[in-house]
Amino acid sequence: MAKIRINERVEIDEAELEETFIQAGGPGGQNVNKVATAVQLRFDVAGASSLTPTVKRRLASLAGRRLSASGTLTITAREHRSQQLNREAARGRLFELLDQASKPVKHRVKTKPSQAAKRKRLNTKTKRGDVKKLRGKPKLD
Repeated sequence: MAKIRINERVEIDEAELEETFIQAGGPGGQNVNKVATAVQLRFDVAGASSLTPTVKRRLASLAGRRLSASGTLTITAREHRSQQLNREAARGRLFELLDQASKPVKHRVKTKPSQAAKRKRLNTKTKRGDVKKLRGKPKLD
């Protein structure tokens, strides 16, 4: 069984990927009507033994509506005229999603602006307000 390495944290089995070829619509003339060039790539996220529960949760949120209720991620590629290029495009999108899902989330550290920064902000606002006051109609005495 061949393993596909996504990054240093994630690798999946080739057998976990299921590809079906369907007819694509759009331009392409007779080729589009005769040959099934579009690819539907399915990956069972819920049943993937190589993914940690954390990665599965993140992948589910990143996948959005491409993830079915049963936990299967479906990616469709039909932008190229050849089956091989569509296959590579679909796999590339899946690998990108897996790579994003495996990266740890950076937690934001709350900070407060310093007194000097607050003072500078208020001074800038005051100066800007003064400039706008000067734009009014001149007073006639």
